[in-house]
Amino acid sequence: MSATEHDSDVEGEQTTITDLSPSAKLVYKVLEYEGELTQEEIATESRLCARTVRYALGKLEDSDLIASRVCLDDARQSNYWIRD
Repeated sequence: MSATEHDSDVEGEQTTITDLSPSAKLVYKVLEYEGELTQEEIATESRLCARTVRYALGKLEDSDLIASRVCLDDARQSNYWIRD
């Protein structure tokens, strides 16, 4: 397996939200209900600590369930949303 392949890609299965941790599921639900948010806004809405949100966002992005881009208001932050 190459460094760019994911375990789920090798098995031919897609990672779904049910396969993720409870914190990743909560972050996903917050994005589902609130729409596009920054990491700080997600932490506020979910009441999770910033480190947990950062970890959950990484897992969700690795699973291609969410997308991100640089925030136009503050280039130090990114906006996250659920992929269509």
